[in-house]
Order: sequence, then C-alpha cells, then structure tokens
Amino acid sequence: MVTRAERTAFGEWWWTIDRWLMSAFLVLMVSGFLFGLAAYPPVANKLGLSTFHFVNRQAIFLVLFGALMVGLSFLSPRQVRRAALLLLVVGLGLVVFTLFFGAEVKGARRWINLPGFSLQPSELIKPAFAVIVAWAFSERQTRRDMPSLVIAMVLLPMVVVPLIRQPDLGQTILITAVWCALFFLAGLHILWVVGLAGLGVVGLLAAYRFLPHVTDRIDRFLNKGGTSDTFQTDMALESMLSGGWFGRGPGEGIVKRSLPDSHTDFMFSVIGEEFGAITCMLLALVYAFIVVRALMSARESNDPFSRMAAAGLVVLFGLQSFINMAVNLNLIPPKGMTLPFLSYGGSSMLSVAITTGFLLALTRKRPKAALYERLGGAQDEAPVYPAPTGGKLHHA
Repeated sequence: MVTRAERTAFGEWWWTIDRWLMSAFLVLMVSGFLFGLAAYPPVANKLGLSTFHFVNRQAIFLVLFGALMVGLSFLSPRQVRRAALLLLVVGLGLVVFTLFFGAEVKGARRWINLPGFSLQPSELIKPAFAVIVAWAFSERQTRRDMPSLVIAMVLLPMVVVPLIRQPDLGQTILITAVWCALFFLAGLHILWVVGLAGLGVVGLLAAYRFLPHVTDRIDRFLNKGGTSDTFQTDMALESMLSGGWFGRGPGEGIVKRSLPDSHTDFMFSVIGEEFGAITCMLLALVYAFIVVRALMSARESNDPFSRMAAAGLVVLFGLQSFINMAVNLNLIPPKGMTLPFLSYGGSSMLSVAITTGFLLALTRKRPKAALYERLGGAQDEAPVYPAPTGGKLHHA
C-alpha cells in the first residue's frame, strides 16, 4: 500500500497522477485487444499468415508501449519539453528521409521498413509538435523578449511541407488543426481567426486541384451512387449497419471479411458489426470522457506551458479519434487515420503511447512545485518543503 507520506518516485507518481485518465486509457487498451481477438484472425487468414499473427503482435505492442506510456508519465514538464524537442528533430529527419528512401505504397512514401517492423515517422512528429508549439505560445505570455510567435509560425510549414511532399494530407490536416487550436488558446485576434480560416479553405482547394489522390477521395465521397469507386466506405457503413444495436457476436461478422483495412482504419466498423451500435456509442463516450477530463485537469495547472501542452495533446487525441469514427460512419472522406488504442499498428500505438504519456505527465498535480513558483522559483525544479524554522525554504 502506497501512503501519502512516502517520498519515493513511485509514491509521488501514484498520488499525483490523474487516475481517472489513466483508467480510461487502460480501458481502451484492454478493449482494443479483446476486440482484436475477433477482428484480426480473418485478416491474417486472408493474407496467408498464421491465424493469431496480428493478435500476437498487437499484444507485444500493447505491453511495450503501455510501459512507455507509464514511463513517460513520470517526467516533469521540463523533461517533457526536452523529450518532445528531441523527438521532433528525429521525427522530422526521418520524414525527410522517407521522401528519398522510404517504401512507396499506393504512390506515397510514408514508411521506413525496419527488420520486423515498419515505421511511419509522421506518427512520431504529432505529439512532439503539439508540445513544442504549446511551449512557444506559452512563452509568449511570460517572456516578451522571446520571438515565440515567430517560432510557432516557422514550425508549422517546417513540419507540414515534408508531409505534403509524401503526400500525407490526413496528418497534415490533423497537425494544422492542433496548431490552430493552440493559437486560439493563446489568445489570437479575431482577424487571425478569419485569416487562418481563409488559408485553410485555400489550402484545401489547392490540395484538391494539385494532389490526384485527394481529388480522387473527395470526388468519390461527393459522388456516392455514381460511377466512382466507393467500395471501401460503402462496405464500412454496411458493416456498421449490419450489426444493429447489439451486434452479430464476436467473430460472427460477415461484411468485415470483404472490408479492406478492417484491422486498422476501419476497426470501428468491425466493432459495430460484431458488438453493435451500443458498444460503439460506449466507446465514443470513453473518448469524450478522456477529452473532457484532460481539459479539466489542464485548466487546474498553474503552469502556462502545462496547460497549453496538455490542451494541444488532448486536441490531437480527440480529433484523431473523431476523424476515424466519422470516416467509418461515412460522414467525411477517408483519411487513412487510425483509432487510438483500438486500431492495429506499431507506429500508431507508439504515437498514442507518447501522446498519452506526455498528457499524463503534464496533468499530474504538483502542489509543491506550484508553491515554489509562487515564491519566485521555477516550477520544473526540485520540490520545495517549508524549513523547520525561520520561515525560509530549502530544496529537497
């Protein structure tokens, strides 16, 4: 039993972590594995692999990246910044590497093939980008001498341009949306809102005009029932509808056997077919709970950076979840985006583990650090305890 008086690293972590948030993440991890037991075997058999190939690999991913998530939650805000900066530099370098040496899949270069594992570097960039941009915007509130706004402005094209070159419009839209959300939270003027909205429309029109795969996806979405090939999205919606309220039962899905990427991008549709619409709604509520809970925890922080970074990470997590579910319901054009914790994939799980680990670290309660900050110290430094006499402070 861990007591509040215990001064060990684990004791401090246990009493400061947001256990509701941690529990919600664990619920999704366990649920994803259980749903995968029903969804992964047919895909493996179709590809000529052993029946439990994807199940075994996903179990390994969950253990490794679950440990990574918990490990990252021990970091202080300063350590989160440093880790994010290193991750952004490495991830951006790997994204540039893919433009020249990456594996080409369906006309796009987004992957690096490693022994036994394929890495999508853009997944590494997302959480790191959210943290670093949040740091730049938060510094604007405390250090007027620092060109933080310029740094934030430069970071966006620095990351987005290589992603467009891959091309990867889905990740580009997601990263841009996170940047705009942080800009809004930093207190931008209404003219900036109008200007950014206009740039977004221009960017989308340019993507539609000059990127053939974007043109194809939008045309297929807008011309449902016409001559366009909408097999993937049609099958996803049919899979969802065939399950009804309570589903066909684990492993009893029929439409999922013809659904491409049923274990990754369209996992939500498979869950709908086998476990029903009620289960899908409960999952959506879990994602909504995480977003609301994380925003509430971020609001309670005394540190501007922790507030901004936590908000950016939860926008990233929530928006990615929403996009995936909306695609599965045929509400928006397909984006090739996974559902956090539920979709199969090592790169996806790595990105989600980093995102949630950083989020848990930034939403931890730090009353001692806050006390030190009010008395003139830096929040990220060692905890401060009242001295026995004289009213002075000493470091732990």
